[in-house]
Amino acid sequence: MASKYDGLARIIIQNVGGKGNVISLGHCITRLRFRLKDESKANTEILKATDGIVTVIQSGGQYQVVIGNQVTEVFDAVNEIGHFNVSGDDGDGGEGDGKKKGIGDKLIDTLSGVFTPILALLGATGIIKGLLGLAVFLLGNEFKDTGTYMILYAIGDGFFYFLPVMLAYSASQKFKLNHFTGMAIAAAFLYAEVKFPAIASGETVVTTLFAGTFMETAIHETFLGIPIIWPSAGYGSSVIPIVFAVWFAAKIEKLWMKVIPDVIKLFIVPMLTLVVAVPISFLVIGPVASWLSGGIGALCSAVYGFNPIIAGFLVGALWQVLVIFGLHWGLVPVMYNNYSTLGYDTFVTANFTASFVQTAAVLAILLKTKDKKLKSLSVPAFLSGICGVTEPAIYGITLPKKKPFYITCLTAGIGGAIMGAFGVASYVSGGLGVFKFPCFIPTTEAIEKLGITDVMYDLRTVALIVLAVMVLTFVIVWFTYKDNEPVKADAKADAEKKPMEKQEIAGEEGTVAAPVSGHVVPLSEVKDEAFSSGVLGKGVAIVPAEGKVYAPCDGEISTMFPTGHAVGITGDNRAEILIHIGMDTVKLDGKYFSPKVETGAKVKKGDLLVEFDMDKIKEAGYDVTTPVLVTNADDFVDVSGETGKDVKAGDALLSII
Repeated sequence: MASKYDGLARIIIQNVGGKGNVISLGHCITRLRFRLKDESKANTEILKATDGIVTVIQSGGQYQVVIGNQVTEVFDAVNEIGHFNVSGDDGDGGEGDGKKKGIGDKLIDTLSGVFTPILALLGATGIIKGLLGLAVFLLGNEFKDTGTYMILYAIGDGFFYFLPVMLAYSASQKFKLNHFTGMAIAAAFLYAEVKFPAIASGETVVTTLFAGTFMETAIHETFLGIPIIWPSAGYGSSVIPIVFAVWFAAKIEKLWMKVIPDVIKLFIVPMLTLVVAVPISFLVIGPVASWLSGGIGALCSAVYGFNPIIAGFLVGALWQVLVIFGLHWGLVPVMYNNYSTLGYDTFVTANFTASFVQTAAVLAILLKTKDKKLKSLSVPAFLSGICGVTEPAIYGITLPKKKPFYITCLTAGIGGAIMGAFGVASYVSGGLGVFKFPCFIPTTEAIEKLGITDVMYDLRTVALIVLAVMVLTFVIVWFTYKDNEPVKADAKADAEKKPMEKQEIAGEEGTVAAPVSGHVVPLSEVKDEAFSSGVLGKGVAIVPAEGKVYAPCDGEISTMFPTGHAVGITGDNRAEILIHIGMDTVKLDGKYFSPKVETGAKVKKGDLLVEFDMDKIKEAGYDVTTPVLVTNADDFVDVSGETGKDVKAGDALLSII
């Protein structure tokens, strides 16, 4: 089914090195997350310059194309065209691209793959639980006895209780285990304590760490004489145990797949996988992972307890930096683990003001700048930031301007420090931005477990903190921000007065020569939206009369695509030129193309770059119309060319002012 993002999807696929360069594709709230065989084949600068793409980040073993709010629609369009593996991993631990990933890269990649699919529902159900807590506060405890409360609470809390099942599904997808086998393991964890309460009703053993409770466990029943150690809190809503259990089961399943005859694999492999994995998960993996969960919670409490102001400042100040590199995934599971083990989170929650100070900075720039383009970028960035999606604000506005970004890091740190000083906690996962405010309302369980008397304390306090740091950020950015546009405006005025005089940017009277002989047509006639819409740059197209492409100016080959169907040149006149031979010719995989130079080669105007067999390409059903674009046209006052005429290679084609 056609999508308005099909053109953008084609640009993305082509410039990540083509379908054959993609190991897998996933997405989070704002980014397409590619695993590529060879990141050097990706044309990062073209992607960054494409409308609809905020920026490109290479981090955590992933090639991340930041889209913004439309990421889901763009992901669907990209996958519809490319039919990629959308598991988020190639399953080979990084060996698919010939490179070994570091431990940090593997960890971030794993956490991203496991948690991304369920974040939306975690946010949605968390908001419901928070609003129900507010309803009980306003309407009284009697509201808890109504059918309305019960059904809504089942929606909100049901997902959290069965969180191990949800995580089992996404973890199975990540670790290449049969999805239903993984879910069966999680079901066994949850079913055992409901159906056989004796397992968890033994003598309670309390272990302490950092002078606090580390883990409470019960030992009563045995399995083949081995004691079953059961966390007193059970496995409902737990995070870490099921992830480890699924990882182990995936290893077991691969072993059985190798040794079991094909004729009985269908039912024997899952049976043997469960028979081995579930008992070991109950006896070893579950308890160890639960202790690890308790240790993480205890460590966060210890760090926070040592100095909550410093802890809050560091989390708040560094959060946006972590987001830029996609490294915030390392802390997201910590927050969910704290909800599970402690009933609240004060540690990671200190990041809450970060999105709001970004929006305050963008608002100040929006109201002060006279740059029309910057204003047009600021409005959607502000709206996205209010909803907690800050990538458009960071990549499009504050980070390029540098000083506003530094200011927001400082004020977010101040906000986090104040939250630490006042002990502000969130009690459930929720949405981002304004949609997370209900998460600061204690759930009924938290109220009972923690003895909370002032139900509105955290919500009231965090609202005042957010307001204060937003005002602080707005004022600082307002008084420190300055447009740098007057100089460019003067240069533009001078250029308009003397358009054909030698400019500092021009190498040869500001011209780009025709790289191929043929008939010149407007880009609007090109049968590809990516070119005809102008999203890739300004220029014209040539219907070739011969199969030879020559250098249109002196410069350096910035990109010679391995398939030979396209070449990028950075001219000595500072123009970045893209010559794309034909439409969709990347699908020929280099057939009928013969590149004569390599990436990085220095060329002179008129040097032969590529030869191609026009007739064979046409016979294969492809249009040979060749766009010639200046992809960094925004760096110049004007890029124009005359159409409707015949040219020979070397004739003047485009004028650059």
